[in-house]
Amino acid sequence: MGLFGNEDASRRTIPQFGKEIQFILTLNASLRCKLCLCYFGNRESNILSMEYLLLVSLFVIAFLYSSVGHGGGTGYLALLALFGVAPLFMKSTALTLNVFVSAIAFFAYYKAGYFRWKLILPFLVTSIPFSYFGALVPVSSSVYKIILGIFLLLAAARMVLNPKAFSEESKTVPFILAITIGAILGFFSGMIGIGGGIILSPLLIQMHWANVKESATASALFIFLNSLSGLFALVNKGFSMEPRIIAWIVVGIAGGIAGSYIGSSRLKPRQLKYLLASVLFLASIKLILL
Repeated sequence: MGLFGNEDASRRTIPQFGKEIQFILTLNASLRCKLCLCYFGNRESNILSMEYLLLVSLFVIAFLYSSVGHGGGTGYLALLALFGVAPLFMKSTALTLNVFVSAIAFFAYYKAGYFRWKLILPFLVTSIPFSYFGALVPVSSSVYKIILGIFLLLAAARMVLNPKAFSEESKTVPFILAITIGAILGFFSGMIGIGGGIILSPLLIQMHWANVKESATASALFIFLNSLSGLFALVNKGFSMEPRIIAWIVVGIAGGIAGSYIGSSRLKPRQLKYLLASVLFLASIKLILL
């Protein structure tokens, strides 16, 4: 007999919570596991969706830019920044994609009969070495991007609003002026990771040194050689490639083939002019905002 009565009866009246607590803890652990699986599953699905979106966007940029004889450097830089690619890889990635896409664009326009050595050679004499040196310069390019974006915006507006900006007749390019422009474009294009053709192309048209398709061909070769020079400088300096670069190159090549075929064979010069103006406008917005 206990102090408060029958001990057996006392034990029977005290609640036994051991099993209930163990069940609740097990249930909570199970729920936590399910929530974790759901979270990480959704996270992996979101990452995969973003990868697909990036590839589609790369294809569109390569298609649009190659159709007007460009490599797409400004578009790639904006896209990589938008998708959070590390700045360490941005310049090398843009130059690499430029090399492949611009080579395809040049081949398409060259095969269509729009190439003139006398037009592009003076620009290349200085742009190639200066692109090499520009790629070695670790300078913040934010201010330059804004200036470049404003310039491209004005060039696009002039091409659309001024009919005289479009001409099928070509004037002779002044040699001294050409090598000076080539040096400036080469240096700054190497510094920020673009081929420079997006500046050269509207310049050739507005100065009446080339028609639209001739300027596209010249710009494609200009971008290819300058991007190759800048990439070679980065290789000598020592750099790491983005792990996903192979997939990006494949998508870029596909977009470049489709775009350069449309631009060189299917579009009329005046249609190509307005497409070029649209590309310049998009590039300017990307440079200014991103």
